[in-house]
Amino acid sequence: MAAYLGAVDQGTTSTRFIIFDKNGAIISLSQMEHDQICQKPGWVEHDASQIWKNTQRVITQALDKAGLSGQDLAAIGVTNQRETVMVWDRHTGKPLHNAIVWQCTRSHETCKQLDKNYGKDGFRSKTGLPTATYFSGPKIKWMMDKNPEIKRAVDKGDAICGTMDTWIIWNLTGGPDKGRHVTDVTNASRTLLMNLNTLEWDDEILKIMGIPKTCLPQIVPSSHATAFGKTTFDGPFKTQIPVGGALGDQQAALFGQTCFEPGEAKNTYGTGCFLLFNTGSTIRFSDHGLLTTVGYQIGSQNAVYALEGSIAYAGALVQWVRDNLGLVSSSPEIETLANTVADNGDVYCVPAFSGLFAPYWRSDARGVIAGLTQFANKGHIARAVLEACAFQTKDIVEAINQDLGKGLDLKGLKVDGGMVANNTLMQFQADILNVSVTRPGVAETTALGAAYAAGLAVGFWPDTNALKENWHVHSTWEPDMEEPQRKALYDGWKKAVQRTLAWKE
Repeated sequence: MAAYLGAVDQGTTSTRFIIFDKNGAIISLSQMEHDQICQKPGWVEHDASQIWKNTQRVITQALDKAGLSGQDLAAIGVTNQRETVMVWDRHTGKPLHNAIVWQCTRSHETCKQLDKNYGKDGFRSKTGLPTATYFSGPKIKWMMDKNPEIKRAVDKGDAICGTMDTWIIWNLTGGPDKGRHVTDVTNASRTLLMNLNTLEWDDEILKIMGIPKTCLPQIVPSSHATAFGKTTFDGPFKTQIPVGGALGDQQAALFGQTCFEPGEAKNTYGTGCFLLFNTGSTIRFSDHGLLTTVGYQIGSQNAVYALEGSIAYAGALVQWVRDNLGLVSSSPEIETLANTVADNGDVYCVPAFSGLFAPYWRSDARGVIAGLTQFANKGHIARAVLEACAFQTKDIVEAINQDLGKGLDLKGLKVDGGMVANNTLMQFQADILNVSVTRPGVAETTALGAAYAAGLAVGFWPDTNALKENWHVHSTWEPDMEEPQRKALYDGWKKAVQRTLAWKE
């Protein structure tokens, strides 16, 4: 068998291809950014054709860097920005609209009407999700309602829909010729269209949304030897390689962190911030603003579920400070600037740029910097920006504890994503949660999770126990804050959150 695995990591701001060996170590990596298209406030789009071109380039570059060819890869996995969705012509492969990104709020009125008719939680008992602009289904409905060309193409059967995993896999496996139109259970669970119990598209919800099942991809397990097909000879690999796995990016990180047991949790600090808590094969619904989602499914095994808290802006908040405010010239400088002050000076930053996600789910919220006095300086703002990521995570952990009760409280947190290199943030996270925070030896856990799913499918690893042997600690941060200070800081945060609400009518 070939000695390596590959993973396409199609993210919100860039696309990467990473090659791993059997120990989960990175052999080669290539990355390309794509455009963020913002035509109106709250609207975010991506050019899917640009993303596919970038995908082909990073695959070629990563193989060339390592001196490898496609034949050296036993399989590839795909992971992707979830909820970002698009519609394209099945005959030509041409996108009929820019991909609508998960952060986009354009489907606000669509969701308001669904709320009016069915209630905010009208679909939660089936999907585990509230009605929100975050999810793919309302975005598809918006495109069909607002674009007659798309509706006609969908009704005629000429147009097909999918999240970015579906788009990448369809193109890798042949595109208009014979491309596989599939999605895995984790991505499907983020559409507001899939029934968690049956792991199939829900006919009743599809009828309400006006979305024909014929335009949607087939739902398959996250790790499967044949469901995703093989790459084509005329594609970037120049050979046929099994596409063995696919997971939405946050579930891929859960898989890459080897959180295979109920009660294990991970938090990813990327563009957004996403905490997943494994609840095993039991579907646990939240009464405190969390999402119920599919964690992963391996072959014919039962699906594993998770509770999730989703935060829209984490690393993207640092980028905003860099690009829009100009307080730093590069993202890593935010830590240096934050450390010029001893504390936040009672300054709080709540990044509700496109509303608040978990556990609030308030699309009427907008961002604030609160608590400013003449004493405040850019160092306090920088610290408030970093602390915002930790406070938002605290909100989610509090909700998990309320949902699951004592005895299942979070005992520790595995972390990954670009921001885990920020020691100041990680220490504050441990302090405000009052639990240990652990970073693994391989920080690229999202791509690693996709590679793991693909490798399991083709027998590259025998089982999940072999994957656990690959997991090693890089760093651990222990809490070092007294409870009165912890409470005072968190009370200040909750006060600042209240200032964001009902800003947008």
